[in-house]
Amino acid sequence: MAAHPLVTEYLRLGLAFDRLEEGFVDAFTGDPALRREIQNAPAPEPRDLAHRAAALRKELPDAGLAAERTEFLDAHLRALECSGRKFAGEAIGFVDEVSAYFDVDIAPGDEADYREAHRQLDEVLAGDGELFDRITAHRHADEIPPERLHECVAAFSGALRELVRDRYPLPDNEHVEYEVVGDKPWSGFNYYLGNFQSKVAINSDLKQHMSQLPHLIAHESYPGHHTEHCRKEAGLVAGGQDEQTLFVVNTPQCLMAEGLADLALKSIVGPGWGRWAQEIYADLGLRFDGERAERISTASANLLGVRQDAALLLHDRGRDADEVAAFLQRWSLSTPERARQSLRFLSSSLWRAYISTYVEGYRLLGGWLDEAADAGDRSERFRRLLDEPLTPGAIRRI
Repeated sequence: MAAHPLVTEYLRLGLAFDRLEEGFVDAFTGDPALRREIQNAPAPEPRDLAHRAAALRKELPDAGLAAERTEFLDAHLRALECSGRKFAGEAIGFVDEVSAYFDVDIAPGDEADYREAHRQLDEVLAGDGELFDRITAHRHADEIPPERLHECVAAFSGALRELVRDRYPLPDNEHVEYEVVGDKPWSGFNYYLGNFQSKVAINSDLKQHMSQLPHLIAHESYPGHHTEHCRKEAGLVAGGQDEQTLFVVNTPQCLMAEGLADLALKSIVGPGWGRWAQEIYADLGLRFDGERAERISTASANLLGVRQDAALLLHDRGRDADEVAAFLQRWSLSTPERARQSLRFLSSSLWRAYISTYVEGYRLLGGWLDEAADAGDRSERFRRLLDEPLTPGAIRRI
């Protein structure tokens, strides 16, 4: 089936942004000849890319595409137009930038929620001394010995893969390869290679924790990014929706994917994931208090907006890096080193707005999943997130 001409132009446009900043294209599983064409062409002018995105948006209503494809492309062309303007040096307010990229409106969180999270954490980690000292000690005790990381990753990947394949079938040849890397601004990253294959990188610069590893593997692999890519390739792409072969940063696609992935463990294991993880660690000879980990995770959910607030302070309010790092340390109860690592992510020219995908994606999709009538309905809603080209606007209407 030949690609729709407008869709082909959308793919050319998205691929061209990788010539402005490598890494802008997160994944492309379409025609290799198209990618070579863009790589061999003269470097594009950012303003020209913005104009091309705007022109394609105007052509969309008469392109004869199904409504869901039209809505998807419209939202993504709007995001790419904003990226072109940013690369061209145009001054765009941070809140407007996030709105154009991700189709959500953001505002500062309520510090009362953060205080409540601290109160709950104080209850779970009861004891003498400051809460920061207690949670720092807990995090240290929760660290996975580096020499055990690979086998822990393999154990959780295998257990989650089994659960996912039972509920959301995957192609027989799908596979995830894990590697440990360093000097990255993130804790983990999925590189989708196409043909149902992924490489997941885990950052060795950050200590990996027993309480977080199940979330990380669920997020990056089963039923998170890898699972979504596989099912969309087997369904949407095989059905002729070639726009789904392209995954670029700073688009609504990212907010949907990160929200889905952050809800992955909760969606596939559900309440009681702590005890489930405890049994897996016990098989590896590692002691883990799953019930306490789950209580800490529930309390920490109220701190979700802290990093987005930090981005607003940095990019919208013009606060300096030291003040923002202090804000992160105070409310996230993080060490100075961890706060600086977060600040590195928030300060990246490519990733500075991306924090909103986690915060607003979790809120939007989590709220929608929580509206499910029962467990079966919730499971079906999660399947729709995996399989359909939904946008934030579509979720708000459903």
